[in-house]
Amino acid sequence: MSRPTIGIFGVGRIGIMHARLLAPYADLVVADPRPECAALARELGATIRDTGELLASTDLDGIVITTPTDTHADMICEAVKLGVPIFCEKPVALDIASTQRANAAAKAAGVPVQIGFQRHFDAAYTQARERLAAGEIGELRRVHMGTLDQAPAPREFLAASGGIYTDCLIHDFDALRWVTGREVTEVYAVGTDLGQADFADFGDVAETAVVLTLQDNVYATAHSSRYNGAGYDVRMELHGTRGTDFVGLDEHFPVTSVEPGATYPQGEPWTDFILRFKDAYERELLAFLEIVAGTASVTATIDDAVASLEIAAACALSRTEHRPVKLSEIRVGD
Repeated sequence: MSRPTIGIFGVGRIGIMHARLLAPYADLVVADPRPECAALARELGATIRDTGELLASTDLDGIVITTPTDTHADMICEAVKLGVPIFCEKPVALDIASTQRANAAAKAAGVPVQIGFQRHFDAAYTQARERLAAGEIGELRRVHMGTLDQAPAPREFLAASGGIYTDCLIHDFDALRWVTGREVTEVYAVGTDLGQADFADFGDVAETAVVLTLQDNVYATAHSSRYNGAGYDVRMELHGTRGTDFVGLDEHFPVTSVEPGATYPQGEPWTDFILRFKDAYERELLAFLEIVAGTASVTATIDDAVASLEIAAACALSRTEHRPVKLSEIRVGD
């Protein structure tokens, strides 16, 4: 395929990042009523259309959806009518029914949809998956993982985020399934809003810890924080009978060792997810262009989005009701 034409719906912070990453490889058509849209179009030489025009376009080879989360499912249902591959940021929706509706629409139209689970394209997560599958660490016995933000997002973002499990830990739930090849069967979650209105008003928490039971009775633990002042901390530990692999243990690891004489780590901590996963974001969009060209298939599907959202919903229910929740309680048809 010659240089493809990609339509981008939404040019907020992550939409702008995606547009800049795609610009060297594709001609862009952008749609967003905000002033940033015109500035971005001038910067990248992109064409501007309104949303209706873009959804009626016949010259697109692919579509990128980075609009607000509560619009994703409806956008997918409309965009599949164009019959071209779609990239959609996570989550597809804040509820399982809407996610399944978008999934059904995409499958009925025969349109491939790649979801923005960028950790599938991170070098360390990929190596951890490959090493586990090859038996390099022996039999898997335990997993620990976490995503910790340096500071809370603005109140208006938190209000529409769906909560810490859907907004933040959903990446860990997806990575857990992808890296280990196992499904979650039960969860138990605790959390606290620290008495702060920005979280309490929306039934959300600022700190949480989760125990997850996987197939074969392998246990995983996960934690998340909105107040990890040392820096943006993303990690995954895979403990096996022969060894332990650790994702996130680099010179940017936001910790201080108090062991005598220890100097590690010495690099500046990551401050946000865009810096931490910059290379992964670029690789996932290049993979999307391969899907557009018909030379690759989707690795992060809406099925994966459904499964991860089910885990997030189970965690929210567990925290609210102070009890373990089996995934069979959440999964429709189980």
